[in-house]
Amino acid sequence: MIGFMPIIIILAIIIINSVKIVPEYERGVIFRLGRLVGARGPGLFFIIPIVDRMVRMSLRTITLDVPIQEVITKDNVPAKVNAVCYFRVMDPAKAVVEVQDYIMATSQIAQTSLRSVVGQADLDELLSQREKINTHLQQIIDLQTDPWGIKVSIVEVKDVQIPEQMQRAIAHQAEAERDRRAKIINAEGEYQAAQKLADAAKIIAEQPIALQLRYMQTAIEIANEKSSTTIFPLPIELLKPFIQMMDKSAPKA
Repeated sequence: MIGFMPIIIILAIIIINSVKIVPEYERGVIFRLGRLVGARGPGLFFIIPIVDRMVRMSLRTITLDVPIQEVITKDNVPAKVNAVCYFRVMDPAKAVVEVQDYIMATSQIAQTSLRSVVGQADLDELLSQREKINTHLQQIIDLQTDPWGIKVSIVEVKDVQIPEQMQRAIAHQAEAERDRRAKIINAEGEYQAAQKLADAAKIIAEQPIALQLRYMQTAIEIANEKSSTTIFPLPIELLKPFIQMMDKSAPKA
């Protein structure tokens, strides 16, 4: 019995090394004598010890922080830009065979693509059309990493840093724009008020009695105020009927 102990131990070691358990979010890429067999999993499967070698690959989404890149925009403004990239392995076999370190390779592609895309955009476009730049970056990085079995789902520009003097210039530009809009709104208000006054003058010219009614309304408003003495101009149109009556009753010479 003692003589069989080494054999039993060797068999136990072989069985333990041949049994592989891969969770749902991983795949096992199998190489047999150096030749790719394929990806297996998830769950329980067996490999041939010594002959087979397994490389574990995670299929979960990886968050890659793209470090700050110093770029010059299309309108010659220096800027510092960083981003975040979300990607995952879609083909574990390609991610092992086609590239040595897929995370490092994706990071380098993301950095160079970020500098290239930002360098082709104006500062105003970089600040106001962030979604367009993000989409462009995602398409470029995804296209270049596709041969590695990598799928880039999201790329987001996180922060854009520009020189302080440029920030002051942008602030002055925004202030000037607000002043311009305020003046336009004020001018439009003056125009509308003048238009209403012109319409009122036209109505009064066509209907003189409207002026008399306006005088009477103004007199009522003044009477309601707490004032001891009120000087109110009396239009001659109000006295015209009385003058005509007096002319008719006066004896003719």
